[in-house]
Amino acid sequence: MKAKSALSLDFEQLFMDSRVTKGSGLRTLLLLYKGQYLNLILSLIFFVIKHSPVWVIPIVTADMINHLSQPADGDLSWLWIDLIIVSLVIIQNIPSQIIHVSFMSRSSRHIEAGLRGTMIRKLQHLSMSYHSDLRSGKLQAKVLRDVEAIETLSKQMMYAFMPAVLNVVVSFILTAVNNLSVASFFILVAPTGILIVSLFRKNLRTRNREFRKEIENMSGQVAETVEMIPVTRAHGLEQVEIEKVEKTLREIKGKGYKLDVAEAFFGSSSWVVFMLFQMVCLGFTCMMAYRGSIQVGDVVMYQGFFQTILMSVNGILNVYPQFAKGFESLNSVRELLSSTETEEYQGTQKADRLKGSFQFRNVHFHYNDTDKHVLRDFNLEVKPGECIAFVGESGAGKSTVLNMVVGFYRPTNGWIEVDGVPLDDLEMRSYRQQLAVVPQNTILFSGTIRSNITYGLTDVPEEKLQQVIEMANLKDVIDAMPQGLETSIGEHGSKLSGGQRQRIAIARAMIRDPQIILLDEATSALDNVSEFKVQKAMRELVRGRTTFIVAHRLSTIRDADRIVVMKSGQVAEVGTFEELMERRGAFYELKQMQA
Repeated sequence: MKAKSALSLDFEQLFMDSRVTKGSGLRTLLLLYKGQYLNLILSLIFFVIKHSPVWVIPIVTADMINHLSQPADGDLSWLWIDLIIVSLVIIQNIPSQIIHVSFMSRSSRHIEAGLRGTMIRKLQHLSMSYHSDLRSGKLQAKVLRDVEAIETLSKQMMYAFMPAVLNVVVSFILTAVNNLSVASFFILVAPTGILIVSLFRKNLRTRNREFRKEIENMSGQVAETVEMIPVTRAHGLEQVEIEKVEKTLREIKGKGYKLDVAEAFFGSSSWVVFMLFQMVCLGFTCMMAYRGSIQVGDVVMYQGFFQTILMSVNGILNVYPQFAKGFESLNSVRELLSSTETEEYQGTQKADRLKGSFQFRNVHFHYNDTDKHVLRDFNLEVKPGECIAFVGESGAGKSTVLNMVVGFYRPTNGWIEVDGVPLDDLEMRSYRQQLAVVPQNTILFSGTIRSNITYGLTDVPEEKLQQVIEMANLKDVIDAMPQGLETSIGEHGSKLSGGQRQRIAIARAMIRDPQIILLDEATSALDNVSEFKVQKAMRELVRGRTTFIVAHRLSTIRDADRIVVMKSGQVAEVGTFEELMERRGAFYELKQMQA
């Protein structure tokens, strides 16, 4: 089993639940807070306490006005009592508000951290096909922007929706206790609010969805643009890239404008309707006071309660666009977390120390979005410790074979065995821990040279590290750095040359002492001197280990035990360097082209 934190495990299971995948956004939000209900209840209790001045002040104000409109004597004890009550109710707002927010924050931050943690974990487990189909910028938008919108939705539910509902209920009850006629007038507010929401809901939801998708597209394009800057500059295509981004920005501007106008129309319409309601209520209660049905002070009290109800309902309507945005983000996160496009292999058998034999039997492979096969009837048997090199024209399927060895892709037909065990049965994590991969495009992260070489390893002996540095021809590079091994190399190793980055990647593979090695054009970025030294070190590295090499420079694979010539996803020729040259077939033709 993969190690998981309890927090991430709960959310991962939650989003695979049919109640979430098929349920409404509100149900999903409530399920997210499972286990946090006590904090929410305590937060609500302290909200009622801290919010009590909203209901107490109209009552006390009405009492004061009623005493002043009918003065019985000169005794002002009632005034001091009312003032003390109001003062105490107002002062308690400070501690109550802090406690209320404290309990609410525990819940909302739990959700925020849990969602982001679960999404990062899910991204690690999703298939490579899923990552290929979705831009990294879009995934970043989901992890950052959408989770933030969900957190905002949660807070709006607690800070705006629940208080508003509470205000309406309490104000209505207090009014009904005093006068049922006025209370019956108040009942009309809720249906009016629901009617306004129903009229605008579809339009707001559509505008939010369109805007969210444009933001995701923009996020993906920005990430791509930043990575393409060296290529863009090198070819003088800055204006082309700027125009491409500006086109997307115009789309965002247009969608954002429509969303803003829709929200403005919604907000102003609700404000006008409820202000008219308030004026009608004022006239209604004034007529009742004029006829003697209620006291003059009661007009202020009912007006205060009615204004509280109107402000609460109008507050809900004002934040409804935020609700729509939050629920749309919740759907966006649900798309990711409910995806079933997970790891291609789900085997459970632990891979003990591997010998490194491989068998590819009638392997066919094509990507999900096409029927065109990348590999067709691919058969190959690899002995433990054997060095196999793959050559051929671009698109022949060489890198695809390496991706299948790693387990990134699963054959659409046929099967692969490792040490006689089907790859389907092996637990991928324990299997991959015995692999070392040096890709064609070197992948480094922003950190020190040491952390990049020892990535994922702890307590690496200094002697072993220095030995690897020597083997990878890195010593002169490190000696020239201002902080040596502790020198920061910048994002993606931007402070290093291509050859230096490649040598660090090779050192990272060497230090793992792997049983199986995969080299995808591992020395392509090296100069002739560095390549010679690294090739010598690599011969020591691959000795006794099963090695798969993809190479375009045929001179670099002369020492391979066997060379597999790929053509249109099939094996065209297999043999040693000398055998293939003597055969004067496909390999000989490739070699002549490079002569």
